Amino acid sequence: MLVRTAADQMPRLNSPSETALAGGSSPIYWMGEFTYKRDAEIYGEKEPAEYVYQVKAGAVRSYKLLSDGRRQIGAFHLPGDIFGLTDGEAHWFTTEAVIDTTLWLLKRRSLETEARADSILSRRLISITTRNLQHAEDHVLLLGRKVALEKVATFLIEMDKRLTSADVITLPMGRRDIADYLGLTVETVSRSLSQLGRAGILTFIGDTHHREITILDRTQLLSLDLQ
Repeated sequence: MLVRTAADQMPRLNSPSETALAGGSSPIYWMGEFTYKRDAEIYGEKEPAEYVYQVKAGAVRSYKLLSDGRRQIGAFHLPGDIFGLTDGEAHWFTTEAVIDTTLWLLKRRSLETEARADSILSRRLISITTRNLQHAEDHVLLLGRKVALEKVATFLIEMDKRLTSADVITLPMGRRDIADYLGLTVETVSRSLSQLGRAGILTFIGDTHHREITILDRTQLLSLDLQ
């Protein structure tokens, strides 16, 4: 479900969270804030790529459904992340809100027009695209070359860098999402997390869903990622 907030009926100037697309000669105008309920689709695979998105709050998953019905999550987009950039006319992935999520939307054609006239904005778009490609390459390596415990360690290190506040990782995604991101079963993810807990590398906080994690030994966790 998509909801446009009443406070955003007019285009708005960049806020501090939107500086990743701030141009050099002219401001970027976003259409406003839109909210998506948990598990709501934002856009589907092969749908026209009309907009670029930035996460204000919440989390988004990008995924493909395989021919046998399995789901492969390619990326999680977290607050501050920009997604929906493509060099084609249609999206390659389906995206959904992991939890209740607020996004800023920008017309893709407007962005492309501004980028052609603004070298600073053009370089920033190239930088964002390069980072996305690097993430995709790292993800291919993770899926193809690492065993289960190494995959879970790599995931936690990624989330530690992107989500940590006061040394606590609060994961917006559940075990099923993590499993589909890492190419594992839910049971394997759970066993790996429990193994890391028994080893004194991390500890769980809060409810039985174990979405709040404190990493106790980053050096040992990193050593698993590097194996």
